[in-house]
Amino acid sequence: MSKKDSEAVSAVLSYLRDQNRPYSAGDVFSNLHKKYGKTAVTRCMEQLAADGKIKEKTYGKQKVYVINQGEFEEVDDEELKRLDGMVTELGKELQQLQSECKMQENELKTLATVLTTQEANSRLKQFTNECESMNSRLEGIKSKSKNITPEEKEKICKEHTATVKEWRKRKRMVMDVVNSIMEGYPKSKKQLFVSLVFDVHFCVPPRHDLVIQGHCQCVCMLFCQSVCLFVCLSNTYIL
Repeated sequence: MSKKDSEAVSAVLSYLRDQNRPYSAGDVFSNLHKKYGKTAVTRCMEQLAADGKIKEKTYGKQKVYVINQGEFEEVDDEELKRLDGMVTELGKELQQLQSECKMQENELKTLATVLTTQEANSRLKQFTNECESMNSRLEGIKSKSKNITPEEKEKICKEHTATVKEWRKRKRMVMDVVNSIMEGYPKSKKQLFVSLVFDVHFCVPPRHDLVIQGHCQCVCMLFCQSVCLFVCLSNTYIL
């Protein structure tokens, strides 16, 4: 037997003794991380079975091997009870360690998302400078602006509400006109807007007039605060 085969036999026998459970040759080959060839592992297990160091049993086409129990010393009932108690205690200790490990992992994840002291100081300095800049700007605005009274504010709000109401009313009127035209218009609404010079303007001074002329043009201003919608229907008869 070569030195490599001897090492394989020792490794297989040691593994079966340590695990003390049945394995096939393929299982042992995989569990030894394919350190030895599958043919060599199979040959070693057959040799060990022939020498009586392991037991062989055939299930259909597969052979299963287990360490010969005669390799171990006999253990009385008291020793088995002691070993069972050790297993129980070790199991409890394992659960406790796993719980502590999980807690440590969660704490590590939390700490990984927290800023370091250096980063926190840098952020604090940045926000402090921004606050100082904004406060300085606010003081400048307060010193230059004229404060309004609650009565003036209420008046502005009422005017804004009335303006919005009028804007919605005029918008509905214009869309009614557009929809009426679309009933007999052969093209799309977009093309109608282009042909009637439909345009939208932002920040246009608001106007409250609606001018309708029979054979020249119709102008309607729709506005809401600083945004106004201007619709021009030119060279169109409105019956």
